[in-house]
Amino acid sequence: MNLKVIAFDADDTLFINEPYFEEAEKAFCILMEDYLSHQGISKEVFRIQIQNLPLYGYGIKAYTLSLVETAISISGGTITNKHITRILDLGKDLLQKPIELIDGVEETLKSLSSKYKLVVATKGDLKDQQRKLHDSGLGPYFHHIEVMAEKEAVNYEKLLKRLDIESHEFMMIGNSLKSDVLPVLEIGGYACHIPFHTTWAHERIDFEVEHANFKAIKDVREVLNLFQV
Repeated sequence: MNLKVIAFDADDTLFINEPYFEEAEKAFCILMEDYLSHQGISKEVFRIQIQNLPLYGYGIKAYTLSLVETAISISGGTITNKHITRILDLGKDLLQKPIELIDGVEETLKSLSSKYKLVVATKGDLKDQQRKLHDSGLGPYFHHIEVMAEKEAVNYEKLLKRLDIESHEFMMIGNSLKSDVLPVLEIGGYACHIPFHTTWAHERIDFEVEHANFKAIKDVREVLNLFQV
């Protein structure tokens, strides 16, 4: 590999994210349990989230709107203002969660930044992702932050053009095979998967990835072994 840029996903790669959403959804299910089973509520939340992705995209604000819509749907439009207020509070609480770094992230970034240009390539709400990166203290290690509407091949190609590099000079590191690995391999880049213990259903795939440009590791600190840093 003759890399110039290494990109990192943000949520559940640099810092913890999905468990907070799971906590919020559990609280939402308890709030709405008079209308439907917890399993049924979660199924409806997911359906409405996916339905709304083309309109709202990803992130906490989009998630909160989908929770409100779910509440209206499963209550048959009888949901009270008190319930709506509580749902909005769940969203605000998510936006104010403390940043908890994944073990080994900062030491890994510190070592890599001396040799490579590092960027963040993520999805979600721009303002929230900027806040999290700032509050994490990791901002100084990164040359650029890219918040994509979707992590698709065409958007990675646009990122490479902005960085003025070729695909073989780029590696993406993240916890999602669907978003961080497959589209980067498609355009001829390198990709490294670091699994997180929980993954949103929308980001899961049901097949093994086999590709010469693909690496799979268990811990972010193992990234350094790939480059002998």
